[in-house]
Amino acid sequence: METTINNQFQQLFLRLALGITLLSAVADRFGFWGKSSAWGNWQNFENYTTQITSFLPEFLSIFGAYAATFLETVFALLLILGYKTKWTAIGTGFLLLMFALSMSITLGIKAPLDYSVWVGSAAAFLLSSQNQFHFSIDNKIKN
Repeated sequence: METTINNQFQQLFLRLALGITLLSAVADRFGFWGKSSAWGNWQNFENYTTQITSFLPEFLSIFGAYAATFLETVFALLLILGYKTKWTAIGTGFLLLMFALSMSITLGIKAPLDYSVWVGSAAAFLLSSQNQFHFSIDNKIKN
């Protein structure tokens, strides 16, 4: 019981941090960050995705760009709302793990370390290990 009470705000912070980070990456692909954008537009993001998945056929790389964007958007919203949190955190962990591995294979280990992709993946897996999700739709449904 004590562990549950002691980590409720840290858990909420982690859900929000992961969710907002995912939404920020999606926003960047559509140029919402202006001059601060990493990609700034969809075409640049597709090119980047093709670069880090160069070991795949091009059509799979392009599909990956769309799939990643869709999953990041859905996972972000579910994390922020706290709905199906355990499964969403697992999905987020695997999505970020695939991203980190792809970056490591094509760009070297430094790139995913600089962007904390490994940390995001580990954080999502740690979140998935929680038994109860405070301040969430899951918690409302459970009670």
